[in-house]
Amino acid sequence: MLVSPIRVAVVVFEDISLFHVSVPGLVLGGDRSQCGLPPHEVRYCASESGRVRCAGGIEIDVPDGLAAMGDADLVIVPSWNEPETPAPPGLTDALRDAHARGAQVVGLCLGAFVLGDAGLLDGRRATTHWGWRELFARRFPRADFRADVLYEDDGGIVTSAGTVAAIDCCLNLVRQRHGADVANRIARLLVTPPHRQGGQAQFVEQPVPALPSEHRLPGVLEWARGRLGEPLSLDRMAEAACMSRRTFTRRFREATGTTVARWLVTERLARAQQLLETTALPVEHIATDVGFGSALSLRQHFAAHIGTSPSAYRRAFCEARGTASASPPR
Repeated sequence: MLVSPIRVAVVVFEDISLFHVSVPGLVLGGDRSQCGLPPHEVRYCASESGRVRCAGGIEIDVPDGLAAMGDADLVIVPSWNEPETPAPPGLTDALRDAHARGAQVVGLCLGAFVLGDAGLLDGRRATTHWGWRELFARRFPRADFRADVLYEDDGGIVTSAGTVAAIDCCLNLVRQRHGADVANRIARLLVTPPHRQGGQAQFVEQPVPALPSEHRLPGVLEWARGRLGEPLSLDRMAEAACMSRRTFTRRFREATGTTVARWLVTERLARAQQLLETTALPVEHIATDVGFGSALSLRQHFAAHIGTSPSAYRRAFCEARGTASASPPR
């Protein structure tokens, strides 16, 4: 059966960052069937179609005007080039119309300012690059601004922090729509970490090194990921890192931007999502396998962090993929 592609409109403007305009296409565009991602049609649009000069002087052809938003399922505004200046009314009107008819609207990095100019952030949680947080808070006092997170999703309106957080945000869009397993496969294809939780701090003092030989911490994180079903206390992880509890706590926070407890919950939830998507294991079995101990605990964490139940999550992905559910026990 022929599946209609998911339509994505990416907004382009003068002096746009080539990195930011390319991120949605890198994650969602091209043939990602080997990763399990359904077809996406990524279109680029501007206030006026034609040649657009990007930051650095490179010019690109933009084939569509803002009418391309009219049937888009997902509208993405990359990092805006003039956060002090309100976005043009034609663009903000088109964004409001897209949201009103049900499209998900995303502002990457300073693209959040454009969503704010459209009034889409009033009363909603939102974030942007930490370097512009004071300006953002002044310009959009009605937004519930979260200064120290990687991305926020509130009612179909999504905003992200700067630069690499745009990739995290787009991978999370895949995770929401198509599951953790698909998002992880795309992340591996892009050679990027498969999951950074939205609530992680934007600025970390000492990012986790790429090579375990550079620091003990990466090896301990992989060690813990292989033992999620076991009791993993702070003391046990500190011992595995050959550090004191105090030193390990400090270095873990510096390197990951979060606490050990929050990191473990995130990793366990990600593993549970993957098992729910790819196996027919009972929820009770999965809860034990990932270290939550009981189905009740897993359900509570799912409700708090994902907004649904494990069984509903599994059904949603079975239906989305058109696969028959084995109706595993609750």
